[in-house]
Amino acid sequence: MTSKFHANQLASGNIQVSCFDWQNEVFEVREMPSGLEYAVDLRRQRCDCGEFQVDRIPCRHVFACCANQRLDWQAYVHDVYKMDQVQRVYRTRFRPLGNPTTWPAYNGPRFVPNPFLRRVTKGRPKMTCFLNDMDTRMLRHPRRCRQCGVEGHSHSRCRQSAGANADGDAQ
Repeated sequence: MTSKFHANQLASGNIQVSCFDWQNEVFEVREMPSGLEYAVDLRRQRCDCGEFQVDRIPCRHVFACCANQRLDWQAYVHDVYKMDQVQRVYRTRFRPLGNPTTWPAYNGPRFVPNPFLRRVTKGRPKMTCFLNDMDTRMLRHPRRCRQCGVEGHSHSRCRQSAGANADGDAQ
């Protein structure tokens, strides 16, 4: 069995790496100054932070372990991120779609969208937050019309401006 801690420790930035099991590529990583500890298993490509498993690219703890043992971190990057894999996708030729009028008729299921779930493209978007007592207009001063000076409506809803326009149009 290997010793619990390797004598060689590396402080990579604010991460301290201790070699837990060198043969199996298992490390104990401590973030400073918080003191949070993570186990990193390079052979299984796992880190306790979870980023390494989700993103499939090395997290900062894996970088610190690779720097500690002078390992190539690129070996732990998943193939999907490598350029030769991207080129392999585009190596095959794609058949052109051609003119849509020459396509065969579609006889599959028809999807009918729900009109109530459709976004309204015109106008101001609806408010999605719930107003509380501090947000209501009652705590602020009431609306006052700039046209007639009366409280309770705005300039755009003023009866005087509508009446003046109606009288002006009639003459």
